Amino acid sequence: MQARRNCWRYDWVVDLDMKAFFDTIDHDLLMKAVEKHVPESWIRLYILRWLKAPVIQEDGSRLERDRGTPQGGVISPILANLFLHYAFDAWMARTFPHLPFERYADDVVCHCRTKEEAEALLTALNHRMSECRLELHPEKTKVVYCKDGRRKGDHPHTCFDFLGFSFRARTVQDKQGNLFTGFNPGVSRKALKRIHETLRRININRATWAYLRQLADWLNPMVRGWVTYYGKFYPQPLERELVKIDLRLGCWARNKYKRLRGHKRQSWAWVKKVRMAQPTLFAHWEFVYSKKVG
Repeated sequence: MQARRNCWRYDWVVDLDMKAFFDTIDHDLLMKAVEKHVPESWIRLYILRWLKAPVIQEDGSRLERDRGTPQGGVISPILANLFLHYAFDAWMARTFPHLPFERYADDVVCHCRTKEEAEALLTALNHRMSECRLELHPEKTKVVYCKDGRRKGDHPHTCFDFLGFSFRARTVQDKQGNLFTGFNPGVSRKALKRIHETLRRININRATWAYLRQLADWLNPMVRGWVTYYGKFYPQPLERELVKIDLRLGCWARNKYKRLRGHKRQSWAWVKKVRMAQPTLFAHWEFVYSKKVG
């Protein structure tokens, strides 16, 4: 992950949050960017009409739109990235070519060598966003010190979230087995909460119509997605969340099998017995237990 490597090389981060970005994109500035890449006038006309199409609210009234792109629209991500390419990417390349950054849509982090450099960049970015008729969120935008075992000193902000990961000081192990404190990413609390809510919403506890293999086929694509994305860096918080699936499987077993009803410990023992017999049945079993077994 490039953000991880840059946090090792640079001591400071400017964590940007654009206030209501998709709702405040200026149509005139956006169409100027579109004109640079779309020579066909009829395509530009369709894009403009699509941007300015009124919104029908729940009470039936029409809300006219003079700015913003519809969230969830099929081309909103493309237009938003095109807008920020000129509003941010190209501007950074001209104005601060020595400072690296990572951007995904409106989620942006910039890396600086010193606190003074980070504060100067933040001041310049506030001015730039104002020129582009955008606004940085005054509370969520912040300068962050990438404090770890080798970086001394204090600062109010020593962690930030980016693309579902929380970057902060963590105890890690090097190739020789030595422990040290490094500035590294791990799945964020918000991402863990979304995972928890997803598992709660699908409510496998009550799916007594299903066999265990059907539950696995239902859960595994989601779990593998989480593991592939979040499990590469500092996997322990994700492991602790996914192992709770076993509690839900135990509840499912108590609801499905009469002999297990009212017997929590027996149901958990039943889940463990199945796991030992079929360790690859559920994707979270492979992720959580394979390393411990090996």
